[in-house]
Amino acid sequence: MKHASKWLGVASTVVLAALGASPAYATGTLAGTTITNTANISYSVNSIAQTGATASNAVVVDRKVIFTVTGAASTTTVTPGQTVAYDAFTVLNSSNDTLDFALSTANQTTGASAAHGGTDAFDVTGFTYYIDTNGNGLYDPGTDQAITYLDEVAPDTSKTVFVVASVPLAATNTQVAGVVLTATAQMGGASGTEGATLTNTNGTAWTPGTVQTVFADAAGATDAAYDGKYSAKGDYTVYAPVLTLSKLSTVISDPINGTSSPKAIPGATVEYCIVVQNATGGAPTTALSVSDPLPTQVTYLSSYGIMLNGTFTGTTCNSDGTAGTGSNSSFASATTGNNGTVNGTLNNVSAGGATTMRFRVTIN
Repeated sequence: MKHASKWLGVASTVVLAALGASPAYATGTLAGTTITNTANISYSVNSIAQTGATASNAVVVDRKVIFTVTGAASTTTVTPGQTVAYDAFTVLNSSNDTLDFALSTANQTTGASAAHGGTDAFDVTGFTYYIDTNGNGLYDPGTDQAITYLDEVAPDTSKTVFVVASVPLAATNTQVAGVVLTATAQMGGASGTEGATLTNTNGTAWTPGTVQTVFADAAGATDAAYDGKYSAKGDYTVYAPVLTLSKLSTVISDPINGTSSPKAIPGATVEYCIVVQNATGGAPTTALSVSDPLPTQVTYLSSYGIMLNGTFTGTTCNSDGTAGTGSNSSFASATTGNNGTVNGTLNNVSAGGATTMRFRVTIN
């Protein structure tokens, strides 16, 4: 029973000591910490103990700067003309001090290898930065905070930064835009105020009692080792429809021959077929509509109407589709140079698919 009490006392002492200890950092002792070491001597003269002596030494721990930037695990899929396209990066501070980090982003050179195996083909524009405020790994407009630099990143702490940019409307399916985000180590210590860029003191004499800076960072994607910077690649890949538009015409009848080998003479009925095709590998279309201004030499045949979402075989429009959601908008040919506009709303077209809009006119 006495033995049990003794072990319990030892265990309690260990727990209390652990609770009262300073937090341990994988990066080591924090910069600015004063390490005091005291030596003691004791001695006797003629077997009489004399007053001993002590000597102390204080070492102030210097700042070891080491950090990394990591790009997203996969490319960011974007569409032409997208104004809020984000790519995620993670900045991990493994230094023994709280730091700020300046942020800068550059487009890769055309033809350069992008982060996820593609080749850079266009540039994104208007870089802005946001911090992942709610920690969900997704850019949430209105929630994630806009930043110009990373503020007060504690040791052993990572922050997710979203690089937000705009995609040019001229970008085409499968094209890749490669970017490089570079973080530069800065002095921390004042929340809300960007610190000065740190200077490496490697190669200079050690100054006791002051906090000096030692760069220990590795080389990033485009920067060198021990330069107080770290860079990583990210990329945006366009996923868009690859559409081709064709317009075919067939003479249905004429006033002389009827439907037997009709010719395109005045009074003839002509069927137009507009074909929209989406190449294999293209993204599905959305909000697909067709607008066809008619020349003054023809008149829209309202009795036939508009046939939408028909099929296309080889080079021929099939006589199918459904009537509806189409219109003929008439406006003055004297000012517009046409005899009205035929409009139709079509179903979305998946990769490798096609759809048609058919209508008829008479030749004036």
